[in-house]
Order: sequence, then structure tokens, then C-alpha cells
Amino acid sequence: MSAADDPLTVPEATFAQAFALHEQGELDQAEALYRAVLSADGTHAGTLVQLGVLRLQQGLHAAALDFTRAALALDPDNAEAYGNLGAALHSLSRHVEAIEAFETALSLDPDRAESHYGLAVVLHALCRHDEAIACYDRALIIDPEYAEAACGLGSALSMTGRHERAIGYYQRALDVDSDYTEAICGIAEAQQSLNRHDEAISGFRRAIALQPGVAQAHLGLGATLQQMERHREAEASIRAAVALAPGHADAYRQLGSVLNELGRNEEASRVLETAVSLDPRNIGTLFTLVSLRRVRADDPALAALEAIAQQPAHGRGSEDQIRLHFALGKALSDVAREAEGFQHLLAGNALKRQELEYEEASALALMQRMRPVFTSRFIRRRGGIGDRSSLPIFIVGMPRSGTTLLEQILASHPDVFGAGERSDFVVTMQSHGIDSTQSSFPELVTDLTDAQLQRLGADYVDRLRATASHAGAGVVLRITDKMLANFCVAGLIHLALPGARIIQMRRDPVDTCLSCFSKLFANGQPFAYDLGELGRYQRACTTLMDHWRLVLPSDVVLDVCYEQLVADFESQVGRVLAHCGLAWNPACLAFHKTDRVIRTASVSQVREPLFRTSVNRWRPSPDLLQPLLDAIAT
Repeated sequence: MSAADDPLTVPEATFAQAFALHEQGELDQAEALYRAVLSADGTHAGTLVQLGVLRLQQGLHAAALDFTRAALALDPDNAEAYGNLGAALHSLSRHVEAIEAFETALSLDPDRAESHYGLAVVLHALCRHDEAIACYDRALIIDPEYAEAACGLGSALSMTGRHERAIGYYQRALDVDSDYTEAICGIAEAQQSLNRHDEAISGFRRAIALQPGVAQAHLGLGATLQQMERHREAEASIRAAVALAPGHADAYRQLGSVLNELGRNEEASRVLETAVSLDPRNIGTLFTLVSLRRVRADDPALAALEAIAQQPAHGRGSEDQIRLHFALGKALSDVAREAEGFQHLLAGNALKRQELEYEEASALALMQRMRPVFTSRFIRRRGGIGDRSSLPIFIVGMPRSGTTLLEQILASHPDVFGAGERSDFVVTMQSHGIDSTQSSFPELVTDLTDAQLQRLGADYVDRLRATASHAGAGVVLRITDKMLANFCVAGLIHLALPGARIIQMRRDPVDTCLSCFSKLFANGQPFAYDLGELGRYQRACTTLMDHWRLVLPSDVVLDVCYEQLVADFESQVGRVLAHCGLAWNPACLAFHKTDRVIRTASVSQVREPLFRTSVNRWRPSPDLLQPLLDAIAT
């Protein structure tokens, strides 16, 4: 049969053969045939489009751009080519142009699912999550079997905290492709965010079993293990991710975080510097780096932060913008540019406060309602009933009041295990039907039976022992619990655990609040991002702690003043040890040498010998500070 009789001309037949090979993943053979088509017909737009796709698959994004633009010059109404143009521009981080290309593609073909998906990916990268969600959703309406769109939608939902919904969409992607590793990791990451750690670990390990070379799975496993305070295992998993993807800046950032919590600060700093070199504009990495070390005037991290701050903010997500302000607040303070730094703190705190749901009236009312319930008479009548264990030491107070330092001192004693910030007491309360978020709390405490108080205390002690055992603590006489908010339930703690000791850490209220205001907390502390709210919370906290000192037995509660601890260190340490029934041990004076995991905002400070620079810290002008001063004085 002659070419004239063939329904396909020679170039079209060759193109069809090349396209089939392309779909089978035979890229080299496909490219050879595409080149043959162009030799016969240099204006074959379809071939130029596919060569652009092929270059995208090979990671040669500039070449993809050239082929795609050549195709559009021949066929300016080609929606697929505009979609490919958008993908190439996005890969080259030219996001504004990428959005324009995808929007043009959709104007030419509104029902092309791939263009909705591509636009969603760019918006997702720019942290414009709600817009991305709408685009992913539109792609799925057009093509319900679009696994990548379902996975992307899951990721965007997770980024906005809607983790349960995200899991549903990740599962939808897996219904199409049961071995879709990215979706498996996505589910595991959502489970991690929901504190379903065992499920998350199983998911990441499943992904690793399917594809051992996927760095994302090793990194996610490491992050989950870190969250579970299994830091040695976490380090091994994250190092596996680094080995698989040595150019992956996030892997180095996560490794730096683990090393920092393990007390290996110099190593952590070097690792984070590598992360910055790989991704110089990553604000999250720069934020972590300046948080763990004192910044110098010639520090490249400070120069990088100031350069980023000079750029338009519209391309940054809110989280990055908040981190940028807090990082600059800390770094500029380090180099004695405190006034400039405080302006950044004001901006960062204001942005963070907008993202939080904090019902101040309810939080303050709960503290006020403790006093008429836990009276001296009630404490005397019900005291001594609970579990008699002397194992727990509760360290309570405001954030940034010196509680981490105090726990590090105690944890340096050979008979003490420092458990860190534990939610165990509140979790135990909830397991016994005592929920501090219910309107009937704390009044319901008066109805608790002797047996209920004993079980509450015993179950908490069991949880505490399990934590120490899991950490390999061995036999110890005391275990510290540094959940600061336990100050709110100190009365119930005493009734359930009359043998426990409570230490209330106090510090100058203005210094405490300014230190809180300078920190972007990993979680919790919603009261800390507005000077007025912060001052009122500080005042309410102090009032309630004063109440506990008056109504609880004198041998149960010890007040420790941060300024006195710093000024008369050895004497104050002896006082703390005596209160806890512990023999003197000089290791407590060398607390900075103690090797243990620390996960609070004070992690870097307690790795150093005692310093006094936090006493009478720099303060902004009175007009800026007035909302705080008025609230504290109320």
C-alpha cells in the first residue's frame, strides 16, 4: 500500500509509534523517533509538545521550556502546551509566570483536569492552600480517578490542619494505585500530626518496604520517632534520608533539629548550615539555625534573613512570614539591635495571633474557679487520701520562667529522671472522666470518692514509670514532669498524689513575658502572642500559684525565684534537692554537661553554664510596653 493510501502519513505514523514508546517509559527510543518526525516535518507542533514533556520527565526544565514555546509559536491555541509551559515554569521557580500559563490553558480548555492540577501544584507551593484545594477538587470532579490530584488535595488539607479529611483523599489515591508511595507517606504524616504515632510508623515502614529509596519515607519515619522521643532511632532514619537525597535541604534541617535536642549543638549548627547552603532562602531552616546559637554581626544567616525581608512578602506563606519576623527578632537582639528586633517581634506576634483561636475569658475564668473549690478546709479534709507515691516532681509556672533550667538541674542528679513536658496527668484525668475542658470542672472534684482519687494517682504514676522505662532510665527515686500548665490543677494533683512534690518557678513578670513574646512556640501557649493577653495570663497564673502556696501543705509546694537561683546558685540548688528528699550531688551544679533530650524553647540555653544575661533583660520603650505593664498591674 502506498503512503497516499495509508490513513497516516509517514510523519504521523512515526509520531504515533514514538508516542506509544513514550507512554511505555522508553524515553530514549521515543526521542529518536520524535527527532525523525521533526527531520521530516520541522513544523510538527505535536512532536515539539511531546519533546517538552519528555524533557520535563528528565528534569531538564529549561530545555522543556524551549520545546514548549516552539510548539506554541506554531499552535498558539494548544491548551496542553500551555499546561506544559506552566509545569516547566513552576519547576524553574517562576511561579507567577506558571500561574499565567495554567490560567491560559484553562481559558482554552476549562475541562482539562491536568491544567487544574498543575495550577493547584503551583498555588500549593506558594502556600495559597485554599485556592490550591479548589483547583485539586476541580481536577477530581473532571477525573475522579486522578490519583495525583487526590494525593495533592490530601497534602493541601493537611497543610491547613484538616488531617482527617486529608487521610480520606490520600486513601482515594490509594484506591486507584495501592502502591502509591507518596499517598502512603501522606497518610502517615497526617497520622503523625494527629499523634497517632504507631500508625504513622507502620505507614512509613510500609512505604520503605515498597520503595526503600524514597527519602520522604525515611524522613517521615525519623520525624515521627523524634516526636516520640526516640531520638537515636530518629537520627538513624533521617541520616538514611540524607544518604538517599544528599541535596534534600529538609532532611538536613530535620537532622539538625534532632542533634540539637540531643545536645550536640555544634554538630547541629554545621548540619543546618549545610541545609542553608542547599536552600539559602528557606526561612524555616534559617529560623532553626539562629534559634540554636548566638548570632554575630557577620553571621551569614543574619545577612540572608535581612535580604529575604527586603523582598516583597506576597510570595511567602503566612508561616514563613511569621518565622522570618521571629528569626530577625532573635538575631537582631543578639547583635544589640534590640529596637529593630522588637519591631519584628511585634509584627510576627500579630500575624501568629491572627491564626489562633484563644478564648481568653474562658482560660482566665478556669483559673479563678479553682480558688473557691480548692480551699484550705477542703484540702485538709481530703488530703492524704490519694496514692502515696513520692516518685513525681511537678515543675510548674509560666513559660520562660526558668523551668527548663530547673528540670535540667534535677535531671543531673543520678536518682532523678527528667521526663520533660508530659501531658500524662491531664490524659489520666480524662481517662477517669475528669475533663478540664468541661463546664463542670473543677467543681466536680468535690464529688470524687477516695477510691477515685487513689486510682487517678496510681494510674498517673504507672504512666510516668512507663515513660522512664521506655527511655531506659533504670531505677530512679524521682521523675520530673515539666508540663507547665499543671499549675492550674495543682490542687487535684495533691489530692491524687499527696506524696508528690510541686515546685513553682517564678521570675520577674516583665522579663518572663518579654521572653515569651520573643519565642515562636512549637505548640500551645496561645496567650503569648498579644502583650495585653500575655500580661493578663501572667497575672492570673501568679495569683493562682499564690493560692496553692497558701492552701497546700508547706512541705508540698516550693517557690523558686529565678533571679535568686542565678544569684545564689549552690544554695538554691541545695534547697530544691532538700525539698525533693534528695541527697546533695555536685553533678547538679554542672547541669550543662548532662546528656539528655530536651525539646523546649530553652534547649540551647541549658547546654551552657549558668549565665545572668536573662536577668533585667532589655526592654522596649514604655509606650510599646504599656499594654503589658497595664495587664500585669491590673
